[in-house]
Amino acid sequence: MSYARVLCAGLAGVTGHLVEVEADLSMGLPALVLTGLPDTALHEARDRVRAAVLNSGRDWPNRRITVNLLPAGLPKHGSGFDLAVAAAVLAGAGQLPPERLTGVALLGELGLDGTVRPIRGVLPMVAAAARAGVTRVVVPVENAHEAGVVPGVSVRAVDSLHRLVEYAAGNGSLLEPPPMAPPPSRRDPDLSDLSGMPTARYALEIAAAGGHHLALFGPPGAGKTMLAERLPSILPELDDEAALEVTALQSIAGVLPPGSGLVRRPPFQAPHHSASSASLIGGGPGLARPGAMSLAHRGVLFLDEIPEISRNTLQALRQPLESGWVVLARSRGSTEYPARVQLVIAANPCPCASAAGDQHCTCPPSVRRRYLGKLSGPLLDRIDIKVTVQPLRAVQLTDLSAPAESSATVAARVARAREIARARWSETGWRLNGEVPGPALRRPPWGLPPSDTRVLRAALDRGALSARGFDRALRLAWTIADLDGRDRPGRNDVAEAFELRMGEFIRQARPEEADSRAEPEVARDDAA
Repeated sequence: MSYARVLCAGLAGVTGHLVEVEADLSMGLPALVLTGLPDTALHEARDRVRAAVLNSGRDWPNRRITVNLLPAGLPKHGSGFDLAVAAAVLAGAGQLPPERLTGVALLGELGLDGTVRPIRGVLPMVAAAARAGVTRVVVPVENAHEAGVVPGVSVRAVDSLHRLVEYAAGNGSLLEPPPMAPPPSRRDPDLSDLSGMPTARYALEIAAAGGHHLALFGPPGAGKTMLAERLPSILPELDDEAALEVTALQSIAGVLPPGSGLVRRPPFQAPHHSASSASLIGGGPGLARPGAMSLAHRGVLFLDEIPEISRNTLQALRQPLESGWVVLARSRGSTEYPARVQLVIAANPCPCASAAGDQHCTCPPSVRRRYLGKLSGPLLDRIDIKVTVQPLRAVQLTDLSAPAESSATVAARVARAREIARARWSETGWRLNGEVPGPALRRPPWGLPPSDTRVLRAALDRGALSARGFDRALRLAWTIADLDGRDRPGRNDVAEAFELRMGEFIRQARPEEADSRAEPEVARDDAA
């Protein structure tokens, strides 16, 4: 037999595709020709596969070998086709009985010694194979747990090409997925580590409950970074759908730890302020890879020292923040990655960044305006909550009589509020208040009466609030009502949401937060 076909899978962005690998051996000048739009890494498989076959104790067929990857019009990227190419060539040469590999998808990179090495993107590849009706896959040992999270697929592992050939010949067996290693024990940052900051802590809780974007301004050492780092600790674990999305993205990026299963904790990405647009949004030659924004999908993207980030890089955030997707266009096509993130930004008020605040600032007003002026109006308009974090006083930092609330206590309130929102929007497909389109909140049955939205309408008329800001303030009001256990937001909730959006809200400290929330003390300006 001089023709053989095996199954494999490839990637186009975050979406996998089933690929058929055909091998035809014919008379002619000995060569291995790859067709089907392979990239450079796949072209180099010719040398890797030949060395792996020889070092596995098999004969390399001295004939003209044509390997075709179907569908031929779909670009193929990476080294994950090596194992399938080797199996197809050996089956076409009569050295590997193909019967036991019929309907089995083969994934893996080959080393020159015949070992099968782990690859990126196994989870979306196996999911694509399952959608195409494939029920059995063979993957590298290190990728076995990752592949096993796809329901309805039987996963077997292989550590060498020799083992696969012996299994096909009926002389051996494949490997079962190894036992999952226990997660490393570590203490995550907790809100109980923080002292004072009642306004900022309350804003963080609202942001977590509704999936709202948050901006923290204040002098260095006030606790902006510590607050942002503790936001994931009050977020609930990811459901199955979100966990599959996050795990697939981490697999494609190559940051999924070996032997791990589904990622259940919301991701947290905090790129350095010197990050480029490609590292933040995604990019790279060939198949554009996800950036920090996509790796923070369903989690938190924290941009510290945001005035120090390139202005062009910041402007690239605007479209993904609205759509929840990153679209990377290249000459050979475009790649889409999900990027439904919760953005948290932090900034000092000026370059000198005096720890004592404005009282000891040495920057002229023009310098202060220019420093924060790097944050464009359209970007800031997409931020729901703006809070100024005041420097701590000695009594706040050293007082141990009233311990701060723990993340577990706050997370319980956040989970209750999210469940209320999920039940409300269950028929629409939205999960959080922060995802609800503005028109849905302005029309029946969810539209609020004009008397309750008077402060927003007045701000919109005088130009203090944009139409986008109007809708985002409504979303905040619904989240505040959910946290307080009310069916609908009232006038006070809308006024509080407006103050949070404009950066004018101040929450008074209380000795301790009870499980049943009290109405916060808010300065109202009815004339507004």
